[in-house]
Amino acid sequence: MALVVALILLLVITLVGLAAVRGTIMQQKMTANMYDRQIAFQSAEAAMRVAAASIPSSPADVARNCQSASVVCLSDPFNDTHLPTGSIKTLSAAQYTAGSLASGQPQYVIENMGDFQNPAADTGFNQSANSHNYGVNGGSIKNIYYRVTARSGDPAKVGNRAVVVLQAMIKQG
Repeated sequence: MALVVALILLLVITLVGLAAVRGTIMQQKMTANMYDRQIAFQSAEAAMRVAAASIPSSPADVARNCQSASVVCLSDPFNDTHLPTGSIKTLSAAQYTAGSLASGQPQYVIENMGDFQNPAADTGFNQSANSHNYGVNGGSIKNIYYRVTARSGDPAKVGNRAVVVLQAMIKQG
């Protein structure tokens, strides 16, 4: 009888141990995925900074003018089949070295969203910045806005690694 009780207790202790090992392995996988995502986020952020810095100095990097009547700009330019060839820019190693932990070199797309009113600008009539909506024509209060979309790497090349996509509006002028 003592042998049977000892075997049952041994089986219960083994099951509890296996459950603990399974939980530990799951937590290790979750931590590794979070670490991979953080590295991907930093790569995408680096692409965002390089793209924002290139707007004034490299106008050829702008993919298209989305304010044009004949151009349709989707919210995700990486999946847009109408994006002109060569518009997806991959950062060179001189611009950013992703390192051995990253899944690949980050990429970005810059799109000209057009001229819009600058709400912070003075209209010239000691009025609020949106007084132009009520017929006041003051000084120049327009700025060019660019949409920058950056991702941590090409999903076709990174496999099952994390891909982070960031998007921001950049005001120029």
